[in-house]
Amino acid sequence: MKFPCFGCHKTESCNGCHVKCGEVDSKPQKILLVGNPNVGKSAVFSRLTGVHAISSNFPGTTISFTQGNLRHEGQNYILIDVPGTYTLNPTNEAEEVAKRIIMGDSDIVVIVLDAGALERNLYLALQVLELGGKAIVALNMVDEARHKGIEIDIKALEEALGVPVVPTVALAGRGIKELVSRLKEAKKSHIKPQSDEDRWKTIGNIVMKVQKAHHRHHTAKDRLEDITINPLWGVLVGVAVIATSFFAIRRIGEGIINYILDPFFSSFVLPLLENISKSMNQEGIIHSLLLGSLINGSLDFEQSFGLFTTGIYVPIVMVLPYIVAFYTVLSLLEDSGYLPRLAVLFDSLMHRVGLHGFAIVPNLLGLGCNVPGVLATRVLESPRERFIASTLISIAIPCTSLQAMIFGALGGFGGKYVVIVYGSLAVTWIILGRLLNILLPGYSPELIIEIPPYRLPSLRGIGLKLWFRVKGFLFEAIPLVMFGVLLVNLLYISGAMNLISNFLAPFFNTVLGLPASTAGPIILGLLRKDVAVGMLLPLNLTSQEMVISVVMLSMTFPCIATFIVLFKELGFKKMMLSLSIMLVTAILSGATLRLLFLLA
Repeated sequence: MKFPCFGCHKTESCNGCHVKCGEVDSKPQKILLVGNPNVGKSAVFSRLTGVHAISSNFPGTTISFTQGNLRHEGQNYILIDVPGTYTLNPTNEAEEVAKRIIMGDSDIVVIVLDAGALERNLYLALQVLELGGKAIVALNMVDEARHKGIEIDIKALEEALGVPVVPTVALAGRGIKELVSRLKEAKKSHIKPQSDEDRWKTIGNIVMKVQKAHHRHHTAKDRLEDITINPLWGVLVGVAVIATSFFAIRRIGEGIINYILDPFFSSFVLPLLENISKSMNQEGIIHSLLLGSLINGSLDFEQSFGLFTTGIYVPIVMVLPYIVAFYTVLSLLEDSGYLPRLAVLFDSLMHRVGLHGFAIVPNLLGLGCNVPGVLATRVLESPRERFIASTLISIAIPCTSLQAMIFGALGGFGGKYVVIVYGSLAVTWIILGRLLNILLPGYSPELIIEIPPYRLPSLRGIGLKLWFRVKGFLFEAIPLVMFGVLLVNLLYISGAMNLISNFLAPFFNTVLGLPASTAGPIILGLLRKDVAVGMLLPLNLTSQEMVISVVMLSMTFPCIATFIVLFKELGFKKMMLSLSIMLVTAILSGATLRLLFLLA
């Protein structure tokens, strides 16, 4: 049986993998998850295997069990979620099936116990340990036990049972990482087979040694931790945190631009460049490459597209402030202990598009600017995930400046047209993500992370993180953006860009129902999407034509900065595949919108 590697997702070998996977064990080990009903066993299973599981009926019965895969440190595991049972003395069909699975062949048994009902759970645990196989205990729901005032001495419980014991909160993912790392420590217990009465005496002795109960009031911290991992309230809090974070990022970024960088560039940099421009041949190629074209007789940082105008202004003034703002907010979420909870909450949704919960970070960053959004895909574990995330961000996540132009271009037609654009992008994100998840080989690694307690962030720690992240952007992105501006200028000077625009004009008119004049602005989106949207305004388009044009522009080639970063992060072949997906998606979306408008 072959399993995809979590690093490179190859099934033949891990040679050349971007991470050290360890040697591949050709024979996977079988792990059984055993426990009473309602002890969180299925939650442990889902944390270990993600959403990649199959459910089957046990032969000859209507009772189903679930099977999934796990890979850790070069070892493959097959996990079986055994139907919940209270005893190996079956009283119904489900318990009979559970007994037959447990009594069968397995390498490791993970016994899941409810920490708040230890006495009841230990009966099955002792029965399983008496069988003499290798076992490890997941003491689950320790948070709920703590809230009830129940404290369990983990070391004492390990000594009493004779096998490793790991405290977990499967709903939040807490302890799952330690459980996986300690699988190799699973061993046979010293507990020998005993009669029913003796077993209950043993249970009583164990509980007296390891468990203490006292009255305890919930603290505000307890309530906060409970709310932020709750499947309902946690998602609502998560959405509120994302919205607040986005608002803060936008306000901080705009503040840095409007009150610091823009005034500095306008007062000091622009006069210097204007003087240099006047000393040169303003119609010459050198001027066009270094300073760009004159806009209404003067240089314009956004539209001139010279190396020392747009090439410097875009990354430093228009992108860097949002990176500073984003990484400040991100560091606060990280160091406070909330970010792992946010990742866990969104893990199931992200897995459905081939990602895991931490993909919420680059997608959130992409709403500010696609460049840091693509750079942030480095937090994802596999090349497959980074490719999917980068492609989805480039196609369906509009940056701040593009969003402003969407409202500016369509606001006059009515709010419903703005909603249509955002709805089209959201639907595309979901459908395209699902398709890429199905079509691309491999699968997303499980999100196995430790959930830390809430704590006050350190300003020094945040400052150090911010410096290293901003320094990385300055050294990586600015040279790439300047190179891209140079390349596009050469295309315009040579006339290649006009030839491309004229060649595509008939296709725009026939397939998309757009006038030929829209081809130029949409292609210009390769340089700056927001400027390209602005170029649509003088064309007197109808509301439907404007919606199709804006959607097409949003989904096609990313701005030159994102384009260059995609090349750096994905490599040439994968970048070309991503761009091909963009073109197909944009054309299908535009044609579909035109058809829907005709049918409406």
